[in-house]
Amino acid sequence: MGNSSHADAAAFRQAAVDGQVGIDPDHAETVLNKLRTGKDAVEALIQKSEELATPPQIGANPVGNAMAAKFSERAGGRGESYADALRNLYNQYDEAEQAITTAMRRYRDIDADNAQPFTGQL
Repeated sequence: MGNSSHADAAAFRQAAVDGQVGIDPDHAETVLNKLRTGKDAVEALIQKSEELATPPQIGANPVGNAMAAKFSERAGGRGESYADALRNLYNQYDEAEQAITTAMRRYRDIDADNAQPFTGQL
């Protein structure tokens, strides 16, 4: 999971916050639901990844102990571990979700502001 994807999601979110992006809520709901489904699935995998961090029983000798520690660290540790990759993916889903909800809110605000001059004229 590269930092560019996270940066892209963060930039999109910031553009929504700054009012540069607005999304019609009726059209964005499908995307938002898919994002939330993906986010929930990744969250479940993160919880399961804790089980992977348990050192495997591959031998009670220095080599077995070293390999068990290495496998455990790669599965559930930090850096380039499976769990860390999942956390990065979760953060990208979260940024995208926040960006879309912010853009939807911005769209509603713009729509309400544009309708204001015509309110009560009928």
